[in-house]
Amino acid sequence: MPLIDVTRLCGRQLAGRLPTGVDRVSLEYVRHFRRRAQALVRYGGRWVMLGAVDSARVFAALLEPGADFRRDIRWSVGKGYALSWRRPAERVLLNTGHSGLERPDYAARIARCHLQALFFLHDLIPITHPEYSRPGEGERHERRLHTMLSAGSAIIVNSRSTQRTLESFTSARGFRLPRCEVVPLAPMRLPLPARERPLEARYFVILGTIEPRKNHWMLLHLWRQLADQLGPAAPRLVLIGQRGWECEQVTDLLERCESLRGLVIEEPKCSDTQLATWLHHAQALLFPSFVEGYGMPLPEALTAGVPVIASDLAVFRESAAEIPDYLDPLDGAGWKAVVLDYAKPDSQRRRAQLERMIGFQAPTWQSHFAAVDGLIEHIGGSD
Repeated sequence: MPLIDVTRLCGRQLAGRLPTGVDRVSLEYVRHFRRRAQALVRYGGRWVMLGAVDSARVFAALLEPGADFRRDIRWSVGKGYALSWRRPAERVLLNTGHSGLERPDYAARIARCHLQALFFLHDLIPITHPEYSRPGEGERHERRLHTMLSAGSAIIVNSRSTQRTLESFTSARGFRLPRCEVVPLAPMRLPLPARERPLEARYFVILGTIEPRKNHWMLLHLWRQLADQLGPAAPRLVLIGQRGWECEQVTDLLERCESLRGLVIEEPKCSDTQLATWLHHAQALLFPSFVEGYGMPLPEALTAGVPVIASDLAVFRESAAEIPDYLDPLDGAGWKAVVLDYAKPDSQRRRAQLERMIGFQAPTWQSHFAAVDGLIEHIGGSD
């Protein structure tokens, strides 16, 4: 019976934060293991292992938050903190969200409790591209990796690109790399989209937190040019995602640029049904990121039958081969040309991608967890 560290999920849920891509992966792990796992929450300097009943209550509150989900989480964790002083038995610990790994006592606690730790590493972006991360995040992420490498029985990564970067990191610093498995992620489970279009005008979608590495700034300047060139006839741009850190330039354009009003639509709190609908009726998903560890929206769009215009990144070609149209993320003129082409009702370029998309098969959660279950059995965590 594995332990799942759900500290990050509980904290974000209680704070009313919408799930990020990392959170959605962690939730899939909860969904898969919920009937044969126990929840671990780090609270007040202690590791609180919840019993079977309270674990089930917390898992349910995380997966399907009801009216009382905050009470259920607080009650279960508080009860565990007050009444349970059990030390985790020898078993597998799953940490899928990087949470707490920057703390020096995390590795020590794993050793003291004789746990076999299985970590999910999403990316090394704060180390390889610190300019796209919060100040100090690179150092914190190095400490997380030190914990993974020193205390981990195995590490799961989402792509060969992430694996190669991790191997370079360990080689450069002289670390031993534990068993490392590439297990691609499946697209998010989206409900059926509404049949009616959310907009009569043609539009494009960009999906993800508004932050520097996602390159929203370039697209907004592109749309400013389209507004000057085409006026109300310009296609629309829909930004789906919350505002993140250091996005002031994007915020200024969204809030103060008059020519973008009515042409750029911001959807910071989008339900899964709304997301599915926006995506389904879009001309294309735009994905102009400077760097990604995996890029979940890309296979999500292709699975939904929606074309993708993306940055020419190795990790994107790994998951989508030659299906999308790829561009340099700094090639504003190139992006403008492709957007204008895709906006045409008879776009041959868009039709060609739809034909390339035929037969595309994204990874499934079934195949993902078959690999994870095998890895758990290998490191000695099966009951």
